[in-house]
Amino acid sequence: MAAPHRKVLLTGFEPFGGETVNPSWLAVKALHGRKMLGRTVVAAQLPTVFDESLRVLNALLREHQPELVVCVGQAGGRHAISLERVAINVNDAPIPDNAGAQPIDTPVIRRAPVAYFSTLPIKAMLDAMHRESIRAEVSQTAGTFVCNHVFYGLMRTLATNRSLKSTRGGFVHVPWLPEQGAPNMALDDIVRGLRAAVRCALQVQTDRVMGAGATR
Repeated sequence: MAAPHRKVLLTGFEPFGGETVNPSWLAVKALHGRKMLGRTVVAAQLPTVFDESLRVLNALLREHQPELVVCVGQAGGRHAISLERVAINVNDAPIPDNAGAQPIDTPVIRRAPVAYFSTLPIKAMLDAMHRESIRAEVSQTAGTFVCNHVFYGLMRTLATNRSLKSTRGGFVHVPWLPEQGAPNMALDDIVRGLRAAVRCALQVQTDRVMGAGATR
């Protein structure tokens, strides 16, 4: 079996909902090309569009065959970096995506499990960010907009694609930037928190988080 590529894939989203910036993309872009514990960080932007976001993500997974994947999104109204525990198989958009689509009560993937848990060591990552004095929390919901759509699609692909059998992944939400409103977090702190979280995930394989798909 070929050795896995020593890459970390980080994704962020383009702005949406009338915003001109998205801190998820600015933060992961700041880490692009860096070396972390012998791995190269690759950052990529996903469209804030339901189906297209997964097409782009899956192409990135095929291209890079990463060891670790952390998809990052913006969550206005949250005061801390949120480590998401579970992705659910539901699209229920409160606003249209950037292509004008607004699915209501539809599955992300038909005839697939109702949910998947992150395979990242989110409790260890939480501790790592707290040690850096970064506000962080474990979240039990990634919502039902494009962020959850991508999170679920990622975990489904990692669970079913044999070439990605050893890849671990999950989703992180970050707060607004100060210029977007309150509560917020400075971009430097978001970058510092993500760096600490990724370094931890590369060192810690598992913690108390379940890693299997939750079936119906």
